[in-house]
Amino acid sequence: MFDDPAFGQTPAEEDDGATLLDDVERFAGPFLAFATPHHLVVVVLWIVHTWAVNAFYVTPRLVLDSPEPGSGKTRVLEVLALLSRNAKLTLSTTTAALYRRIAAAGDQPPTVLQDEADAVFGKTANPQAEDLRALFNAGYKRGATVDRCEGDAKNMRVREFAVFAPVALAGLAGKMPATITSRAVTLHMRRRAPDEHVAEFRERDAALRAAPLRERIEAWAAANHDTLAAARPTMPEGVSDRPAEVWEALLATADTAGGTWPERARAACRHFVLDGRPDELSFGVRLLRDVRTAIGDDDRMHSAELVAALVRDEESEWRDLWGKPLDQRRLAKELKRYGVESQEVRIGAVHRKGYVIDGPTGLTQAWRRYLPTGSTRDSRDKGDIAGQSVADVSRTERERDNRDTSATTEVPSDLALSQSVAVVADVAPTGGKPNDDGLGIGCDVCRAPLTQPNSMARGRCQQCHLSVPDYVASELSGQP
Repeated sequence: MFDDPAFGQTPAEEDDGATLLDDVERFAGPFLAFATPHHLVVVVLWIVHTWAVNAFYVTPRLVLDSPEPGSGKTRVLEVLALLSRNAKLTLSTTTAALYRRIAAAGDQPPTVLQDEADAVFGKTANPQAEDLRALFNAGYKRGATVDRCEGDAKNMRVREFAVFAPVALAGLAGKMPATITSRAVTLHMRRRAPDEHVAEFRERDAALRAAPLRERIEAWAAANHDTLAAARPTMPEGVSDRPAEVWEALLATADTAGGTWPERARAACRHFVLDGRPDELSFGVRLLRDVRTAIGDDDRMHSAELVAALVRDEESEWRDLWGKPLDQRRLAKELKRYGVESQEVRIGAVHRKGYVIDGPTGLTQAWRRYLPTGSTRDSRDKGDIAGQSVADVSRTERERDNRDTSATTEVPSDLALSQSVAVVADVAPTGGKPNDDGLGIGCDVCRAPLTQPNSMARGRCQQCHLSVPDYVASELSGQP
C-alpha cells in the first residue's frame, strides 16, 4: 500500500487537497480498526487541522474511549504522532510542564497526545487533575492563556502562558470530564473481533513512510492558511452552538480539500452529533427524557406514580442509583436543577405532590431547553422508559377518579385487596401479589410484603417507603 507514488510526492509538486486527504486515509486506515467509516474520516481531518491550527478559532479535542483496555486507543495515538504537527505522545505530564511546552512552541503549538487519561481523571478529584482539565478546556480556543507566578519571594512576577493547542486523549469510557467531552469529538473504540485484521505496525518503518506525507500536509496547510481562516462552513441541519463550534475546523478542512470530503465530513458530523447513543446524554437529561415518556399525553402526574413508572422495569437505570432506587426526594432534587418544581397537584379528588406540564416551573420549559429539537409538549415521545413499554402510565389516575373511596370496615379478599392497592396507592398497577406467608399483599413497586396492619396504618411500605393513602391503610388494618 505504501508503494504508490503519491506517498513519495514532494511538497514542491502541486498537491490537490482531496488527493492528499485520500493518501492520509490510505496510510492510516490499515493500522486502525474502527466501528464505522466515520471514525477514520474524523481522524484524517483532525490530523490535517493540526498543521493549520492557527487558522482556526477553535481546535476540537479528540477523545478516544473504550469499555475495556486493548481496544486500539494507543494505536490511534501512535498514528496521530506520526502525522500530526509537532506531536508529543505522553502517558504522564504535569500541568506546569505542559503549559511551558506549549508556550515555548510559539506560533506552532505542539499536538498533545495524552494516553491513559482515565488514570488522570479518576473519580477522586485532585489538584493536578483539576489543573490539567482546566488547561485542556482553556486551550480549546485561540488566545487562551494561564497566569503563573515565577521567581522567588523577593522577585516574584506574573507570567502569561499561551495554552492554545490541539489535544487528543485516550482512556476508558466514563472517566473523561464532561467539560472536555463537550469540546470534543468522541470516538468510541471497541476490541477487534477474531475476524477483524489490521496491518502490522512497525513504528520505525511507518515513520519513514509517513515523513513525505507530513511534508505534503505541511505545504498544503501553509498554502491554504488564508482560505481556512476565512472559512465559515455550513453545518448539517440540527448542528448548532457548541457542536457546531467543535466541528467548524474539521468541516472547513474538508471543504477546502474538496472532492468527496465535504460530503463525508458532514455525514460524520451527523453521525457523531445527531445520531449519538442515548447513554451519551447526561444523567439529568436522560431523566427528563424518561419523565416526558412516562407522562405521555397527560398534563400532570403525582410524584409517587411518576417514580413508580420510572422504576417499574427491572432493567431501568432508575431502579439502582448507587444501591437504591429513585425516590420522590431524589426526583425532586434532580428536576429542580432544570427549573422544575413539585407542587400540590389535584387529579380527580386526590391532592398530592406532583408535577405539571405548563408554567414557569413546569416540565415543558425544561424539555424545550434540554431535550432534542421537537421534544416539547406537543411532540413528546411515546414508547419506552429505559427499555420498558409505556402505553398509558397514568391509567391509575383515571381509574382512581371513578373509584368509590369511602372507607369500609370489611377486610377484602387478597385478590380484591391487591387490586385496591394497585388502583389507589402511589404505585402503578402490576396486579399485586400475596406474601409468601399468605398474611398480606406485596408492594406493587418493590414486591416487599405490606406486612403488619400497624405498619400500614402509618401509611408506608417499609421497603420502598412509598406512601399509601389513609383509606387504603384503613382497609389493610381493618379499621373504619
